[in-house]
Amino acid sequence: MTAEIAIVLIILVAAVGLFATERLPVDLVAMLVMSVLILSGIITATEGIAGFSNPATVTVGAMFILSAGLFKTGAVNFLGEWLARLARRSFWLVLIALMLSVGALSAFINNTAAVAVLLPVVLGVARETGVGASRLLMPLSFASMFGGVCTLIGTSTNILVSAVAEQHGLPAIGMFEFTPFGIIIFAVGTVYMMTVGVRLIPARRSSADPARSFRINDYLTDIELLSDSVSVGWRLGESPLVRELNVVVSEISRDGEHVALPPPDTILLAGDVLRVRASAEKIKRLERRVGVRLRSGLRARDTQAFASDADDSGETMLVEAVVAPHTMLPGKTIREIQFYHHFNAVVLAIRHSGRLLRGNLNHAKLRSGDALLLEVKRDHLNELKDNSSFVVVSEIDLPRFRPAKIVPAVVVVTGVVAAAALGAVPIVASAVIGSVLLILFKCLTPEEAYAAIEWRIIFLLAGVLTLGVALEKTGAAQLLSSFITTAFGGWGPVVMLSAFYLLTSLLTEVMSNNATAALLAPVAIATAETMNVSPRPFLVAVAFAASASFMTPVGYQTNTLIYGTGQYKFSDFLRVGAGLNLIFWVLATLLIPRFWSF
Repeated sequence: MTAEIAIVLIILVAAVGLFATERLPVDLVAMLVMSVLILSGIITATEGIAGFSNPATVTVGAMFILSAGLFKTGAVNFLGEWLARLARRSFWLVLIALMLSVGALSAFINNTAAVAVLLPVVLGVARETGVGASRLLMPLSFASMFGGVCTLIGTSTNILVSAVAEQHGLPAIGMFEFTPFGIIIFAVGTVYMMTVGVRLIPARRSSADPARSFRINDYLTDIELLSDSVSVGWRLGESPLVRELNVVVSEISRDGEHVALPPPDTILLAGDVLRVRASAEKIKRLERRVGVRLRSGLRARDTQAFASDADDSGETMLVEAVVAPHTMLPGKTIREIQFYHHFNAVVLAIRHSGRLLRGNLNHAKLRSGDALLLEVKRDHLNELKDNSSFVVVSEIDLPRFRPAKIVPAVVVVTGVVAAAALGAVPIVASAVIGSVLLILFKCLTPEEAYAAIEWRIIFLLAGVLTLGVALEKTGAAQLLSSFITTAFGGWGPVVMLSAFYLLTSLLTEVMSNNATAALLAPVAIATAETMNVSPRPFLVAVAFAASASFMTPVGYQTNTLIYGTGQYKFSDFLRVGAGLNLIFWVLATLLIPRFWSF
């Protein structure tokens, strides 16, 4: 083993550990890996940044724009309306329709975006049918993964594996090359969820009212600051009233003017009337506080009381929002983010890993998939919905669509798929051209196109592709393949393929699916070359396994999105997903060699 191989393997182990523990954001880990490899001299600067121009990276970025074009025009909204009509007939009818339609949609657009758009619709369906939202959200997420493996563009993992194949001089994966086996996976997965999976999911209902859903039992009351109040002269966010009692000030009245959700730097003055939201215990402590006088009695913030208050003021409302994966929020506290300054909203409660957090939330660290109960000004609601850090899942006014542009958007996306499928142009070219056409046809603005790209995914892909280059260049991939061949090679290529699928599946459950595919694809190619067989079946196994993460809420972005709002526990995914992972492992072992021979 050379020194370069040793360094690359150390970096590999460290990267896997950081990806799995999420101590640092995954995109930062990828950039750190790239930086270390360049500084060590193992790869050149040109090789290090080549991942940004890799066809996989560019294609994935363009696919985000294509998906946004369909959503901004309202083309996907018809699906939600159709599901809502079916909901009035039968739970089982809407379940099968949901899985089939979402699976078909996810075969051609980004499946994470598809789930994000349909989350509020599915929650509405759950409330209308009286069924626990948890029994619909997990099938929604899983079906998006079933559909994503049916085509090249269904998931970024497939595009990534195809790019790795091309880097090694192998043919690119065809647009519909995965389709025959993918349809089998889709069918078996749907049958499993309809017969076994849905019965294993605990029914946890989501209330139509966000406050009730988060079991918020705070009260509304008005207090007046007297001249001898210790909080007079302080900034609101630093005042003893807020710091010591941790009450939420939702409005300040001064000289006949009312300010909803006042900024934390508002200077408090004698005579200010503050509308506070707090528990009954804190209200009693306020009564005993010198310099504070209650101006109104306690009003419980139940569904009717709060709705009446919000509607009368026309200023603020409660919404539920999910922390999106691969954003700036995970790992940071509410205080570190300066939440109000950034988002013009106040966090009232957090549903985190199956637990409800209330009270002092300033030091609570956010995680991907956390569901937040937010109080937001009505005139800032659209800003919140357009922010990529969140997926707003409350049933609120529908976003503004461009229905006149539905036909151009559908035609462009269909053209992208057809051009790539017929081999007229490479998928990277058709995706980029399609993105430009969507902007020229005004299906979305340039600003919306840039905002639609999940830049953290782009940086993640660029970084992990660099590690793949280092594995290949130093011979580390060949060394790893020789270890794997020694352990399993004597059993033949089918057992080796089965081992690669299982290893990829297990790694994907605890770290990024794209990172797993980028790390294992070069090793799979080297292993096939060592065994003197075709690498195609091994690459297919890696691609399918990396896109089939059912046992944890962190292995795939769609699972993360439904985690908090579905009120799931970690064990729910393990209970339902373990059987599905096992079935797919067996199917892959038996059928991949039949579709792609060694």
